[in-house]
Amino acid sequence: MKSYLERLPEIECVILDVDGVMTDGRVGYAANQEDEIKFFDVKDGHAIKLLARAGLRVGILTGRTSRANRIRARELDLAFVYEGEKNKLAAFERLLREQQLTAEQCLYIGDDLVDLPVMRRCRLAVAVADAVDEVLQVADYVTKAGGGRGAIREVAVELLKQRGAWKKVTGRYYE
Repeated sequence: MKSYLERLPEIECVILDVDGVMTDGRVGYAANQEDEIKFFDVKDGHAIKLLARAGLRVGILTGRTSRANRIRARELDLAFVYEGEKNKLAAFERLLREQQLTAEQCLYIGDDLVDLPVMRRCRLAVAVADAVDEVLQVADYVTKAGGGRGAIREVAVELLKQRGAWKKVTGRYYE
């Protein structure tokens, strides 16, 4: 069986959980109690843009619905947003149909029990460093960084390097 690194070039789509992956998992509320406050890592955001620049599709699949999620998705120009999905596996199957993908083309990054069914179904399952034990056990790769602290960047850099796209998408920064 191919290793994690050997399978990275086969990935065409990166699917991200939000709370605990794009963020550190904490949720705060504004005074009006309607708006959530979340903190997203800008380096992760830049990495998402680099993945898109390399032609990969990147989007979110989350169980929660949040205006903050939609704002961040719009800022990053994500290819798709599936939120409020309590049954992530059913949503993943719908995502595959709607995005015309196969599970073999997908990498999923998760951190909690609700992510397990999708992690078992997709080509590559990644857990952030501070994921729950059950997620760590099924992951093909565990990041060194925690959720909302550069874990996405870590995966994106390796994915782009393994695809031979790193220099192409970052070249303008070195000129």
